[in-house]
Amino acid sequence: MSSSHKHKKRFGQNFLNNPRVIDQIVAAIAPKSHQHLVEIGPGEAALTAPLLASVEKLDIIEIDQDLIGPLTQKFGSMPAFQLHHTDALTFDYASLIDDTEQHRDPAPLRIVGNLPYNISSPLLFHLLEFADLIQDMHFMLQKEVVDRITSEPGVKAYGRLSVMMQYACATEYLFTVGPENFTPPPKVDSAIVRLIPYRQKPFQADCETTLSELVKQAFSQKRKTLRNNLKGWLNAEEIESCGIDPGERAERLEVAAFVRLANFYHQKRG
Repeated sequence: MSSSHKHKKRFGQNFLNNPRVIDQIVAAIAPKSHQHLVEIGPGEAALTAPLLASVEKLDIIEIDQDLIGPLTQKFGSMPAFQLHHTDALTFDYASLIDDTEQHRDPAPLRIVGNLPYNISSPLLFHLLEFADLIQDMHFMLQKEVVDRITSEPGVKAYGRLSVMMQYACATEYLFTVGPENFTPPPKVDSAIVRLIPYRQKPFQADCETTLSELVKQAFSQKRKTLRNNLKGWLNAEEIESCGIDPGERAERLEVAAFVRLANFYHQKRG
């Protein structure tokens, strides 16, 4: 596609320009011909062309009106190509699946994208609402965000995003991509992450909304202990009855511990 497109700051546009990195990403995704891929924010179509060459169905989600024409012109005649001019943050991903497809595969969607830094967290939370329909997700994100998603407890990067993504998905840091591989070059490193939604979660919350709210509350003031942050939710004795030290900070708790706390609170409220 023409590189005359003016990159828009409000959409966080930084487009990949290195063919070697593009090949590396496509190899990590490993698309198969019968699969249904969804690409969020194709930009100048660095990934779109190789993905279209590999699959029978590729849905494109693009918000930028100025990219719709060039994308349609280049790929519109290809049967696999379906373009949706819409906002990825509010889009209903279930609408992409037809009945025969879901009958054949209960989780048919494979989602990929070079996600704008400014919407990455809210978009990931939105996609989790469709986790039952998603086989896997491969995203390029700011390296700091991938560090947070894949972080272990006790590390500075560990927080709400780590807990909620690891509750719902197996997460894997694949590789780093430097700023020199983009136009315009961002000021930070990027990284590729693989997320595979669990068909059966290792730890099941009785109410996932309660889990999400409790985790948010537990991390609300990172330097404070659970005893302080969960005041009004659970007292020290109740936290202790879940096998957790109320003097600990949230960043030291594993996902399973948050699920125990949320389930205790949910049952306490009846």
